[in-house]
Amino acid sequence: MARADAAQRPTAARAAKRSRAGRPGSCVWRSSLLACAMLLGGCATLRTDYVKSPSTAVPPAFDTASGRYVAAELDRHPGKCGFRLLVSGSDALMSRIWLIDHAKHSVDLQYFIFENDATGRLVSQRLLAAADRGVRVRLLLDDITLKNEDRLLGALAAHPNIEVRVFNPFRTRAPSLVSKVVQFAFESRRLNRRMHNKSMIVDGYVAVIGGRNIGDAYFDASGESNFRDLDLLIIGPVVGAADRAFDEYWNSNAAYPMQAYATPLDDKADLTALRVELSGEVRAFAQSDYAKAVLEELPHGATGDRPGHWVWGEGTLLVDQPRKIETDHDEPALRIGPKVREAMDGAQRELLLISSYLVPSRRGVHYFSALERRGVAVRILTNSLASTDDPAAEAGYERSRHALLEGGAQLYELRPSPRQPARRITASRSAGTSSLHAKAIVVDRHFVFIGSMNLDPRSRLLNTEMGVLVESPELAAEVADFFEQAIKPDSAYHVQLEKGRVTWSWDDHGHIESAHRDPEVRTRRKLEVDVLRLLPIEGLL
Repeated sequence: MARADAAQRPTAARAAKRSRAGRPGSCVWRSSLLACAMLLGGCATLRTDYVKSPSTAVPPAFDTASGRYVAAELDRHPGKCGFRLLVSGSDALMSRIWLIDHAKHSVDLQYFIFENDATGRLVSQRLLAAADRGVRVRLLLDDITLKNEDRLLGALAAHPNIEVRVFNPFRTRAPSLVSKVVQFAFESRRLNRRMHNKSMIVDGYVAVIGGRNIGDAYFDASGESNFRDLDLLIIGPVVGAADRAFDEYWNSNAAYPMQAYATPLDDKADLTALRVELSGEVRAFAQSDYAKAVLEELPHGATGDRPGHWVWGEGTLLVDQPRKIETDHDEPALRIGPKVREAMDGAQRELLLISSYLVPSRRGVHYFSALERRGVAVRILTNSLASTDDPAAEAGYERSRHALLEGGAQLYELRPSPRQPARRITASRSAGTSSLHAKAIVVDRHFVFIGSMNLDPRSRLLNTEMGVLVESPELAAEVADFFEQAIKPDSAYHVQLEKGRVTWSWDDHGHIESAHRDPEVRTRRKLEVDVLRLLPIEGLL
């Protein structure tokens, strides 16, 4: 199973360790265990006294063909932003590749996950080629999921034009599983808070912001499970705001350069070896079924490559402050939730919600019910138990599902069967499954929010998040179309109440089927969720 945002959630065992860690008299053995964990992680320990050199975004430069084209478009729409919705995974990947290949001055990337797989290495190779041309590359990644990516990132960081920083890191570099568990147990308040933002900014005038991380599963290239997701390609004032937000995270106290670890890696030999590896893999990519499919699906090039139509509208970047991870209590001024809520408050007719993880609080359920009572149709798309990659989040969702339905919300859960086979880069015998990863809100088909924020307590209070709020009926119509396609009976279960019982209905090859239990779910998965529902982990979801 491909890693997704589920990697951010602690297990029940970790939660239990956390509670035991707070007992009086535990300081000595806690310190001893933490020291052991650092030894298990190897000698590459984090130097908290490491001096970082601050840096800021390169000012927008329009001195390339694409830059001049964007400048002309912006001149015709003063004060507005241009948007293009990236729906297909292959388009999302190739648009990123095209933008990197045409960068002249800078590429800034901020991601929760950066996989060391086929697409992750393809992006790495293009970043390396850009750096060879003199482009400054800054790569900021959350540390929670980094493991076999360590050598890849370390070698990239050896390039004079590439700097890699990790956000809120473990105290050891590439720690073992045991070391991670021990460190998490004794530093849970810090390590439980993650940077969930996703953005890429090129030459200061174009950005990609949305729900996708970097990895095969996000670009329809995995043989196991692929995600249905959304990104926005953006030009205009939002890009400058994204630049400033990136700088704030990059220069924050929680961001550490790879060189802050005492380690023998990250030298020119590693970089030289990586060049050879990546060059061979890029040649293999060009001959893969995936590359051939891209030519068929995108005959006129990726969206990032195309001149012509933009959706124009007022855009606002919403981004949590990095200090959100340091607070011991909720400070609404540091997070984007209140501003997203304000946009939803304005709904008069319809509210469409797309969230891979849906864990509303009681107040949240009451809020949606109140909207229904004043005539707003609340329609929600989330994962089913069969399609989710996060049983813990599903357990939280199941607690509120009945109440949501009673309050009048219309619920749809994505089915696990893909609508079409994945175009894989590497050979695989697996048919693969489909999972929802998009995070979007449409208000009255007039306002749209697209970003990294799920509708769950973790996104609201623990992780840092970002997204773009857009006033544009045209873009709202495009996202609403994504919603309508995704909830069709052959793609999603329609969840309703039938005589007080939760009922699922769907189209099975032209025949409408129904069930009173989660469809297409193995008994072991259902039992796992039932156990998780009994645990007091609501605040961790």
